[in-house]
Amino acid sequence: MASETLGQALDETLAPELDEHVPAPRRRWTAWLAVAAVVLIGLNLRAGITSASALFHGLQQLLGYGPLVASLLPTIPVLCFAVAGAATAWLGGRIGLERSIALALGLLVAGLALRGFESVGLLLAGTVVAMSGLAICNVAMPSFIREHFPHRTSALTGTFTITMATGATMAAAVTVPLAAQLDSPTGGLAAWAILAAVALAAFLPLAVTSRPRPLAGGKRHVSPWPLLRTRKGLLATALFAIQALLVYALMSWLPFIMISRGLDAASAGLILAVVQVLSIPAVIVLLAMATRPRLLRPAFVLTASCSLAGYVALLLLPAQLGLISAVLLGLGFGVFPLLMLVISRSGSSAAETTALSTLAQSVGYLFAAAGPFGLGILHDAAGSWTPSLVLMLAGSILQMLLCFWITAPERKAQS
Repeated sequence: MASETLGQALDETLAPELDEHVPAPRRRWTAWLAVAAVVLIGLNLRAGITSASALFHGLQQLLGYGPLVASLLPTIPVLCFAVAGAATAWLGGRIGLERSIALALGLLVAGLALRGFESVGLLLAGTVVAMSGLAICNVAMPSFIREHFPHRTSALTGTFTITMATGATMAAAVTVPLAAQLDSPTGGLAAWAILAAVALAAFLPLAVTSRPRPLAGGKRHVSPWPLLRTRKGLLATALFAIQALLVYALMSWLPFIMISRGLDAASAGLILAVVQVLSIPAVIVLLAMATRPRLLRPAFVLTASCSLAGYVALLLLPAQLGLISAVLLGLGFGVFPLLMLVISRSGSSAAETTALSTLAQSVGYLFAAAGPFGLGILHDAAGSWTPSLVLMLAGSILQMLLCFWITAPERKAQS
């Protein structure tokens, strides 16, 4: 009985393009594959980033690269995300949504495998290839969820967000012990190609059987750039930029910071894992608050306050009390989903909403790339993480102000 009810629910979620004459078992099989794709791709979407973060210290010792490469490595994912919007839209228009995602997963597998060789050049090349695959998935998966689960978009988006955080947590916690077992930091990185290959294998049937179609929103184009002249466009872009800078700088350098303060590599990776795992319940609670319009601003202020307190703790407390910083910073990872909620409610049409999202992410990620790169260079120049953490603290104060401004009553926010 339960399986029949679930089957009926899956039938209702199937994409409109599936032919009604297709037998029900085949439709349900397709729906199950789509659910598996959401989960498996979500698990991969941040694992390739946090697995590398946990090993940056060991990789530098093994390969002997200097501060420029050390600062460039954590910057590559953000730069790839910055250019993904336009590239993914073009790719989707040429080969279709599902085949774009399959190609992206192929890039991810190949790039992660390349990182298994003990070569600085291949480490950089593999990171670019793998992060390009992640960037395409980052943009394409919301459209995939809308197309395949039009009646369950919120539930599948929540599932996707939670699996992203789960994959990031797993990678941060497991990669250092895995690399120790393999006796190779590069081997620990390359091992995550297996999870990506599983996602690709599960997704290939969907890519092969689907009809090529462009990404959602492609029928009517609205240029994002005029939105920079509006108050909401400026605030959304600025807030996206500062939150992305803080998040990716933290994910890139937190284990390194803890190791430089005396923690072993495995414990430093676990500190990052705590940040990631606590972001899961935080996002659930914050989004539940934000469903009530009057609680949107309190939700923003709550998560931004936790982020601010986390950076104060990271600056002042010793590494042995790093768990306090990790808890606060994990609770402070809620700005991104709240901002995406604000953007999704903006605009008079889907095309206008897409334009605002494209503007915020493309420009925001481009500016955010200064975080991982600049903090790494500053640390090398100063010989200490204190100046970098002071800048992060200043950024969290700016984030708090932007959260307050973007949630101003609508009558005050009109352009």
